[in-house]
Amino acid sequence: MKIFAYCLREFDEKPMFDRLAGEFQAQYGYSTKYPCPDNVSLAVGYDAVSCTPCDMGADMLQRFHDEGVRYIATRSIGFDHIDLDKARQLGMGVCRVSYEPETVADYAIMLMLMCCRNMPHIINRSLLQDYSLKGKMGKDISDCTVGVVGTGQIGSTVIRHLSGFGCRLLAYDPCRDPKVAEKAEYVSLEELYAQSDIVTLHTPATAENYHMINGQALRQMRDGVILINTARGTLVDTETLIQGLESGKVGHAALDVLEDETGLYYANRMGDVIVNRQMAVLRSFPNVILSPHTAFYTEKVVWNMAYKTFQGVRDMMNGTKNPLIILQRKETDSDVLSLQQPPV
Repeated sequence: MKIFAYCLREFDEKPMFDRLAGEFQAQYGYSTKYPCPDNVSLAVGYDAVSCTPCDMGADMLQRFHDEGVRYIATRSIGFDHIDLDKARQLGMGVCRVSYEPETVADYAIMLMLMCCRNMPHIINRSLLQDYSLKGKMGKDISDCTVGVVGTGQIGSTVIRHLSGFGCRLLAYDPCRDPKVAEKAEYVSLEELYAQSDIVTLHTPATAENYHMINGQALRQMRDGVILINTARGTLVDTETLIQGLESGKVGHAALDVLEDETGLYYANRMGDVIVNRQMAVLRSFPNVILSPHTAFYTEKVVWNMAYKTFQGVRDMMNGTKNPLIILQRKETDSDVLSLQQPPV
């Protein structure tokens, strides 16, 4: 088993890959760079490519396939950056990873608390030694109604942990979880928007929920609503959000993810001119928190991401069942590829 890892961080992931390569009796190579047409050739001779969210569209998959790569292992829960139709057409296996939902759930709650208590504004003023109280008054999250959109593993954990704060909890998900219903009231999406002081997003990125936070959604929300997004940037129409912040419709926004963030995060960009006008506008608001897609980032999670990358590639190559395999590549005796897509 030979894996080439792109975007591999030498300060945390590499020591884990060194250890896991021995445990799995595998070979690996790596680059700290994002995959691009200029460095596809680095993967020649490898069975699989491992990556973080990046451009894995049809062109890149075709290039890797032409170089002999047959498996794609993304070190992320989400896989919307991979063109699955193209992978299926090429007969390439695709897998993802999973990790403890508490990590992202607690990060989302931290962002809620920071917004409720005006922490970005307080911190910025304290750096200038302004310790006055005017303009710093916050509100108690216990007095808020929190609407959780998406009650999968992370969303349901948010609800479970928030239940200890005493706030009213609303939930929306096409598939209702009886355990969630014990702590939160399931309502329609429109009701959730209309009744929530805080709206937090915990859904995967799909064609159906692209820009689910749009002008119509904001008009349904309370004035001064707090919006939290630790899921995927494409859930929010950024231009509409900016307009909502300018008008005061949105009181605070805390975003760990952004639209068009590919190639932006996980690199030291100090001193660079970053060509992302929406990001620049959002950073100018004192009531906006932008964190660089770090909700997942704990030692335990990074280890799981590395381990499940090796495990996923091994299982794809061996034809072993694994719920993290999105597309399973199998060769018949006549060397004809067949793909299976198990439930995720």
